[in-house]
Amino acid sequence: MNILESIRKRTALLVGIVGLALVIFILESLLGSGSTIFTGDVNTVGVVAGKKIDRNEFYAKVEGQLNMIRQKKQSNDIDDETRRQVVDYIFQAYISDNVIKPQYAKLGLSVSEDELYENMIINPAQTVVQRLTDPNSGKVYEQLAAPDGSLDKNKFRQFVSGASGEMELFVKQMEEDVTNTRLAEKYAMLVRKAIYVTNAEAKQMYAMQNTKLNVSIAMKRYDEVSDSLVKVSEEDIKKYYNENKHKYVNDETNRKIEYVAFNIVPSESDIAAIEKDAQRVAEGFKNKTTAEDSAYIMMESENGSITIQDFTKKNMIIKDSTVYTDAVGTVYGPYNEGAYFKVYKLQKVNTLADSAKVRHILIGTMDMKTNQPKRSMEAAKKTADSLIALIKDKKVTFDTLVKTMSDDLGSIEKGGDYGWFTEDIGFVEPFKNAGLMGVKGNITPVETQFGIHIIEVLDVSSTSHKSYRLAQIFKPIAPSEETNKNIFNEAKQFAGENSSADAFDKAVEAKKLSKRIADNLKENDYTIPGMQSARDLVRWVFTAKKGEVNLFTYNDKHLVVKVSSIKEKGFLPLEDVRDEVVIGATEKKKAEYILNEFKTKAAGATSVEDIASKLAVEVVKQENLTPESRNIMGIGIDNVVTGTAAGIKQGIVSKPLVGDMGVFVLKVNSAEAAPAPSDYKAQKMQLEQMIAYKADGDAYNALKQKANIENYTGRFE
Repeated sequence: MNILESIRKRTALLVGIVGLALVIFILESLLGSGSTIFTGDVNTVGVVAGKKIDRNEFYAKVEGQLNMIRQKKQSNDIDDETRRQVVDYIFQAYISDNVIKPQYAKLGLSVSEDELYENMIINPAQTVVQRLTDPNSGKVYEQLAAPDGSLDKNKFRQFVSGASGEMELFVKQMEEDVTNTRLAEKYAMLVRKAIYVTNAEAKQMYAMQNTKLNVSIAMKRYDEVSDSLVKVSEEDIKKYYNENKHKYVNDETNRKIEYVAFNIVPSESDIAAIEKDAQRVAEGFKNKTTAEDSAYIMMESENGSITIQDFTKKNMIIKDSTVYTDAVGTVYGPYNEGAYFKVYKLQKVNTLADSAKVRHILIGTMDMKTNQPKRSMEAAKKTADSLIALIKDKKVTFDTLVKTMSDDLGSIEKGGDYGWFTEDIGFVEPFKNAGLMGVKGNITPVETQFGIHIIEVLDVSSTSHKSYRLAQIFKPIAPSEETNKNIFNEAKQFAGENSSADAFDKAVEAKKLSKRIADNLKENDYTIPGMQSARDLVRWVFTAKKGEVNLFTYNDKHLVVKVSSIKEKGFLPLEDVRDEVVIGATEKKKAEYILNEFKTKAAGATSVEDIASKLAVEVVKQENLTPESRNIMGIGIDNVVTGTAAGIKQGIVSKPLVGDMGVFVLKVNSAEAAPAPSDYKAQKMQLEQMIAYKADGDAYNALKQKANIENYTGRFE
């Protein structure tokens, strides 16, 4: 219920990471910059528009952001994901400063104070609303929400005008969000407005969409010719590669690996031993009183965690239906639930109203305006007790105390009343239960993480249901040290005996192991399929040679990895794309073979039907084929066929042509053109919209290519 506390937690990353929100969203393809091989200046973390990014300067900024996060978390612990986000943000800021913002400056784009005020306060932009939305519920924080759940502009204006300290920094960050968003929108609009479609283009598009062709096609497909009928020499392969080199360009350096996983899983004897121990725990649980349960759970459950939860028939997790009739104290299990053996104990059965209505006064421990500590929990309790006494002695009304004493700013105007609620509402449990388990007219103090709530039960529903409190003990089903050691030794032996690429491949096949592939790995990647944290593996891959094998150990598996391909930025060498080139060269040879068949077997044939008969293929007849169609029934996608049909004169049999799927001849039997419109305004608008849809991305991709961005941050992480 404390919005400032919630916002303060969120700003740990938001202050400094979301500042370029929409810009980064629009520039997503730009910001995913390419990486290079492990060479070059060790003091450079990247290059943007010809400017080298100094490592010391870069990481000073990273540490600055991390220190802000540490201060807000009041902890020195920074997890890997947070650090990655910060590193990513800092690099993206360099791109914005050196590639994007200069474009705005050249065009004279700016955001005025009035425009900023309009988009911040009068009509808050979406980026502002997102900042004020609880990521868990997806709703605007209650203290800033209007009755319909939308952002209350008056409350937000008051919040902005009264912001100080961290909250003032938070507001400034929102202003920066709005400014960057407006600049990006203006730039994108300028690009779109530069698009112009001529009448000739619109007329051509109309014809492509509305002309209907009836065609006959005789095609012999490449897959109908056996590979054994054509001979592809090494010279043919090289020639095809040189002629089609443009097809084999790599935009950024990447690697391909093949690996086998030795999963660290418990053995049957491990599972039996864990189940036996869980049975011991269950027996012991039966002899504990409710007062002793928590200590016993802490002693026996994983990590000493205490799990005691209330369930109804809607969400009951015990399959045994006797839980609804058994006596309190009954123990269930152990049950094998996949990752754990679980033991349950029925601690209590409560009766809850289906709905309740309460009002409250919050004596908070934090000042919601400054987000600073206001009072201790003990002091809050003393204040709450005094106020309850005043209310019960009728020396002051509840309504008066809501207005003068409550720290829950979001409910003051409603008299502390949040209306009717059910068990499913997202209130904290003590607050919720005070109503659902209460009696109309009760006034009680309730402690939550926000402070002490003085809660009055205004009403409860006439209908109710049962709630079943279950204490739970978790026994993880995990491999023993001996099992872990055996699996590691197996992986280590495999890696040691198969340290070359050839040996690795043969061993995988001989042992019938499941080989996995991770292709297109980038230098800054942190994951591979099935592995959320594989930074050390990726870093090694970019220092290893092709064919090298290595062993990596993680929490739940050991991986034996082989570097199977190294693809550098630029034209890929023939050896890296040989398989694709051989397929292309073979297809070219088949085209020559089929063309010769057309020349010899179909010599003298003048109709599509005669040619098809002599080549022993079927005639494909396609009706209502439009020139922009790609898929042809019985053939598939063949742009050469479609293009030929669109351009050939009606009634003329084409010469044999090499298509995408095979060699063919065709004839347009009839063509029906739609009546020309009086003007082509609709077509022009449609085509402009189609081009505009891609314009933003195309413009920024052009900037990316011009800036020649290189990101080496992965080398230092």
